[in-house]
Amino acid sequence: MAEITRRELVLALIQIHEDLKPRLSGVDLSGLDLSYLNLSGADLGAANLEGANLKGINLTNAFLGGANLQNADLTDAYLRNAIFQGVDLRGADLTNASTNGATFRKCQIEGATVPAGFVQLA
Repeated sequence: MAEITRRELVLALIQIHEDLKPRLSGVDLSGLDLSYLNLSGADLGAANLEGANLKGINLTNAFLGGANLQNADLTDAYLRNAIFQGVDLRGADLTNASTNGATFRKCQIEGATVPAGFVQLA
């Protein structure tokens, strides 16, 4: 029987459902390389993405309420109209991320690198 890594399984499942809105709420994706994937409209509520490589990922219209993105690399990510409610972004790198229309509310951002014009709502 062939062995499959956790990363290969997650990427295969995401690819199968890429045209749908992936439901990854509460899933542990910590440390995975999800760079340049299209997860537009995904439900990542309470997902663990700590230390994940999310460089260039498309999270347009995604929901990330309560997600853990601590120390995640979101460089060049597309975050347009995404909802970040109570997200842990401590130490995350959002350099050059596109955040137009994204909502950041009650997020932990200590030590995060955020793009110019970044605004967090109370």
